[in-house]
Amino acid sequence: MPLLIVALGVVLLIVLISVFKLNTFVSLLMVSFVEALILGIPLDKIVSTIESGIGGTLGHIALIFGLGAMLGKLVADAGGAHRIAMTLISKFGEKRIQWAVVIASFVVGIAMFFEVGLVLLIPIIFSIARELKISPIYLGIPMLASLLVTHSFLPPHPGPTVIAGEYGADIGTVLLYGIIVAIPCVIIAGPLFNKVAQKIIPSAFEKRGNIKSLGEQKTFKMEETPGFGISLLTAMFPVILMMISTIISMIKDTVGFEDGLLFNVINFIGNPSTAMLISLIVAIYTMGLRRKIPIKQIMSSCSSAIAAIGMMLLIIGGGGAFKQVLITGGVGDYIAVLFKGSSISPLLLAWMVAAILRVSLGSATVAALSTSGLVIPMLANSNANLALVTLATGCGSAIASHVNDAGFWMVKEYFGLSLKETFSTWTLLSTILSVTGIIIILLLDLFI
Repeated sequence: MPLLIVALGVVLLIVLISVFKLNTFVSLLMVSFVEALILGIPLDKIVSTIESGIGGTLGHIALIFGLGAMLGKLVADAGGAHRIAMTLISKFGEKRIQWAVVIASFVVGIAMFFEVGLVLLIPIIFSIARELKISPIYLGIPMLASLLVTHSFLPPHPGPTVIAGEYGADIGTVLLYGIIVAIPCVIIAGPLFNKVAQKIIPSAFEKRGNIKSLGEQKTFKMEETPGFGISLLTAMFPVILMMISTIISMIKDTVGFEDGLLFNVINFIGNPSTAMLISLIVAIYTMGLRRKIPIKQIMSSCSSAIAAIGMMLLIIGGGGAFKQVLITGGVGDYIAVLFKGSSISPLLLAWMVAAILRVSLGSATVAALSTSGLVIPMLANSNANLALVTLATGCGSAIASHVNDAGFWMVKEYFGLSLKETFSTWTLLSTILSVTGIIIILLLDLFI
């Protein structure tokens, strides 16, 4: 019965969003109340359960998410992202243009959320494609692979950040393992898949696309943008701080050093919230004040970044409410009992549940959060690596982007593809990336 109730809730969510076109946050709240009633949560506990789900989720990630959005906006508005992309592309040359796009998109993708990175990089991709007389999708596939892999695996992106908080995984460790998993995933789903895609659906590589819907794009003269080194350092600064802290902590635990003031300071600086705040302060200087940009203009960029993610924060909160209802309603405990003594890996189960919910719901973040509500009770009786469970959940939530996902339509329209061509490129790319990811995560689990 609990699984049937969850299934009915998912169907109701799909109907509300897809058929009645209700806002995702409103739909999640409505379904959370309905599920709470059906699961038998006492009436006087329903509202507090939903509030604790929203508060518990947003309380952990709102700071990281908000600071990350501001950092990405400052780097983009100053032309830092443009400088990173164009420098790498010019250094790699025409023959290795795909690999230049992969690396540039990966760096930009770490600093910016998927949609922001996509809108920022697509005009650059189209400009280069025209210059080299090649199809935009030829460069688009490696770009999309890089942006999707950073979105799915690497904090401070909402999915991995939220899931790490729910599972109690160390975000720095998630970041370190995420990069290890991301590199082969982006190579396979990007440049290597590109060769196969040209044979599977050659018509897609004849299209020239249309980005008029993006409106007038901000243009940068290279001499007016920040230097490559300072742009790269600013974009990567939170990642550098978190990784240094994680690596030092691993060395400390391995060698057996005792905690002391130095290690406490390193852990404090490497904490995701602290690292993001320090990185934002650095960006305010390197991308703004150092270039004589007025502080009022810098703060305007920060404000617009927060305004842009307001609804995303509410949707994440709604996903947290749904997750908490599943836990309080006993669905997670039921699944834990169901799989007690089973040989199935929690990593594989998390990936499967997230994949099913992703295909059903469309939203990777909502799918990942809902998965955590079902998987958390299982982890109490498991010695699974929490960072890898986080990555497995994010990996499953990336699979098979199709018509119920906004990303699907963005790719279709920008690159001028038919439905069949979009399925054969973008949907297949996201599936390959997800399957490759879980295989690498399972292999990594053998050695950690």
